[in-house]
Amino acid sequence: MLYEIKPDQNIITKPKENTVGNINPKFSKMKTYFTILLLLFGAFTVNAQKVYKTSFKSEADKIIFVTEFKSEADMIMFDTKFKSEAKPYSGIWFWTTFKSEADWKVYFTKFKSEATLKVYFTKFKSEAGMK
Repeated sequence: MLYEIKPDQNIITKPKENTVGNINPKFSKMKTYFTILLLLFGAFTVNAQKVYKTSFKSEADKIIFVTEFKSEADMIMFDTKFKSEAKPYSGIWFWTTFKSEADWKVYFTKFKSEATLKVYFTKFKSEAGMK
């Protein structure tokens, strides 16, 4: 093991171990900034299936027809009370009260021919999803 001798103080000291933080202090700061950047990027890119019900067809991203039968549906849909459970195209929807917060603005129609998406509402989360 090597020791460092400081001639002006007559002290023998053991040098610090060669760790990543001791090699280059700028690297440590860069690593911290990079980690923070990744966390922020991840927080803003998580895209939940947040849905807002609109009263106007022209405002809607998707025009929805609710079917009575699972076999007719393009998507089997489950309502969740937790925003964190909703995932894109998973069929698990979180209803938002703010239009600006929503990923999809939906309008419910009574006519199957008007619909861009036919959905069936289920009581079971495990059934939810695209067909």
